[in-house]
Amino acid sequence: MLSIALMATMFFACDDDEVSDGPSITAPAVTDVESETLVDITFTIAAPGGYKSSTLSQTGGTSVIKAQPSVGAKSGEVVVTFTAGDDFGAGSVTLTVTDNNNKTDSETAVLNVFDGSVVEIDRNITANETWETGKTYILQRRVVVLTGVTLTIEPGVIVKGEAGSAENATVLLVARGGKLMAEGTEEEPIIFTSVADEIEPGEIESPNLLPTVNGLWGGVIILGDAPISASNAGGQLTQVQIEGIPTSDPNGLYGGDDKVDNSGIIKYVSIRHGGTNIGSGNEINGLTLGGVGSGTVIDHVEIVANQDDGIEFFGGTVSATNVLVWNSYDDGLDTDQAWNGSVDNFIIVAPNTGSAFELDGPEGSYFDGNHSMINGTVYAGANIADLIDFDATTQIDMENIYFFGITNNTAVKEYTAMAAGGGSVANFQYTTALDPAVVFAGIPVEKLTSVAVNANTVGADESEFDWTWARQSGALAEIGL
Repeated sequence: MLSIALMATMFFACDDDEVSDGPSITAPAVTDVESETLVDITFTIAAPGGYKSSTLSQTGGTSVIKAQPSVGAKSGEVVVTFTAGDDFGAGSVTLTVTDNNNKTDSETAVLNVFDGSVVEIDRNITANETWETGKTYILQRRVVVLTGVTLTIEPGVIVKGEAGSAENATVLLVARGGKLMAEGTEEEPIIFTSVADEIEPGEIESPNLLPTVNGLWGGVIILGDAPISASNAGGQLTQVQIEGIPTSDPNGLYGGDDKVDNSGIIKYVSIRHGGTNIGSGNEINGLTLGGVGSGTVIDHVEIVANQDDGIEFFGGTVSATNVLVWNSYDDGLDTDQAWNGSVDNFIIVAPNTGSAFELDGPEGSYFDGNHSMINGTVYAGANIADLIDFDATTQIDMENIYFFGITNNTAVKEYTAMAAGGGSVANFQYTTALDPAVVFAGIPVEKLTSVAVNANTVGADESEFDWTWARQSGALAEIGL
């Protein structure tokens, strides 16, 4: 009997020893967490002696236990909610588990706290996506919004392009059938600029770049399915590749037969310091619109210091309102391929080496009526080449435009041929000490009115541009606007 009792005692003692093995913890792999946000971290535990409690320590943020096993449980999960601080780099959460035998184990989950306010984009947009207010997005390559996909950019977002040239030029390209919904507000415009620009969300003026610095990145290109007039050896083409995009990329095609095609909304948007040179004499415009249809909204747009044109229209039917082009290094507004829309209420300030307007006609056989430029103000500046560069086939109607700041022998090209082909101008007012017969070569005197500086009764409604860098920097006030 004594032997049996001793054996039983030894058996239960051994059993107790097995049960009293300490707890063990398995921590998750490295977890990425955006600064000043929270994430749940799950630890898996085994507690042969029965779960009793847990404690936490952490670096790089704060943590609390969100869920844990019941007391006495042999296994389960401890879920910890970690809230990252505003310092970037390594963080950690260390979990210590105690069992009912007061034995413990500790394991550490390693965290990577990153700056979520800066997002790098090194891919095409292949599914609907939203870029969020308060964040800066860095374009690291040519980023394409693919057909059937919508990119939404919220108010106040800053988009910065990396430097690049030739086929590596950094652009945001919206392919035919894609949409860009970039709706800023007067208080929170959307700003496209260069990575060299130190501007942050909430700012309008660049803290470090002058408004003459250009060519630091590409620009914004919107392509659509509206008609164009292009040609190949005189034959009509309904689609072509947009300039600035290599022919190896089929996303660069534009043109079609849908006049009301909708490529989205661009509203309260400022595009700055672009126009990367991609080849000899071939740069990217601030905003390029190729075959864009009338269903697209272009309203309250500022282009600053682009190495090529401010805005260039390649065919299509889209119209634009409340446009300001400041310090373009070729033309302010450029039209091609039988564009059939209008620009209403615009300001062009100091084009450099180019023209305020370069206005071309159809290249192929397609033509569907004149485009128009109305209610505009043009400050020529000292470096302008031509005030207006028509060609013999330009189909345009221009009206209610005020020209001033004319200090060199700028001129209007080919007005007579343009007018003979069905184009027109009306109600031009100007201020200059130069001979208007030279400056406005060929335009009949009854279409021109000399006024004292800023005594004009036609031109842009300047109040629509209070949100712009040009206004808030004082540049418009300096020229009397």
